[in-house]
Amino acid sequence: MAGAACAGCAAGALDFTSALYLDMDHPSGALPPWAALTLGKPAALAQPPGAIPLARDLAALLGCEAALVLPSTLHLYLDLFAMLAQEPVALLIDAGAYPVARWGAQQAVARGAPMQLFRHGDAAGLARLARRWRAQGRRPVVLADGYSPGAAHPPPLADYAGIAARDGGWLVLDDTQPLGLLGRHGGGSVQSHGLRGQRAGPDNAPLPGGGTRNDGPHVLVGASLAKAFGAPIAVLAGSAAVLARFERHSLVRVHASPPSVAAIAAARRALRINAVCGDTLRRTLRARVRQFRAGLGAAGIACRGGMFPVQIVPLAGGADGPALQAALRAGGVLALLQRHRGAPGLTFLLRAGHSEQDVARAVAALEYHIKELA
Repeated sequence: MAGAACAGCAAGALDFTSALYLDMDHPSGALPPWAALTLGKPAALAQPPGAIPLARDLAALLGCEAALVLPSTLHLYLDLFAMLAQEPVALLIDAGAYPVARWGAQQAVARGAPMQLFRHGDAAGLARLARRWRAQGRRPVVLADGYSPGAAHPPPLADYAGIAARDGGWLVLDDTQPLGLLGRHGGGSVQSHGLRGQRAGPDNAPLPGGGTRNDGPHVLVGASLAKAFGAPIAVLAGSAAVLARFERHSLVRVHASPPSVAAIAAARRALRINAVCGDTLRRTLRARVRQFRAGLGAAGIACRGGMFPVQIVPLAGGADGPALQAALRAGGVLALLQRHRGAPGLTFLLRAGHSEQDVARAVAALEYHIKELA
């Protein structure tokens, strides 16, 4: 069930570069056998074995009425934004939104929808933009991540949802990071922010392709299962009516292969593990995050990321980031060197499979090499 902390690394190395937060791996021997990896036909003709029950179980976990599985979030967002742009909308994008969802949003831009960014977490700024575009006859489509790594807290998603609902629009929520970690049993942001049941718009106007503006809760959730759940597959969840519209209009479901039978089997196994011991894994992971943050705090080392397992250690202006990363690697600790908020930092991805000794070793190595290279 859980992978070794140093899987794929040199012997004795500690890997803090993997986003398999719950350490769910799915070796072929743990999956049921399949007669064929793919059916050789698109999902519009036939769903792969296991896809329908997987979608049903994901909808229940996320707290949504219905769900569909797709090969990736890029496939998902390309079709979703093309569908939403069939009516007059304005794209209002939280500046912290992940690039993949933004790439999909370009489908709406190509169809004439205006796009504006607002400061990450700025609900008041979003409200002003939504009112401005509503006055011009465009409904807001708000794009935000359920959580942006490095932030102390998630954005005010309930406020975002209320703004979108007030002006008859949608909140499109990229929940790849929170799925499996936050909310009841790891169900993500709909659960943790109380977004279930909010409905969009005061009117009941028909939409292109069928359905009405009030055809269900207005929050649409897209997420990959490739992080906490370790399965390379994506889910789109929302109301049954909206998901039915998506199925009718999806070009990916006509022109691209559906998720493989292996990916579906891995995702179903992840949900079974989650039902049995997911809460225990999440508690263990939170304990490791607390230990990491407390250790760095005691050493006087700043750290960003709140209680999320992505922890960012900002580097001072004169710090030699590559040298620090290389020194850690030489000592058997693997971390990522990235830019965050325009400044360099070392990123540590903690997992449930890390032991107390692993975390203590990483903290000690970081403290030592920061002082040595100062």
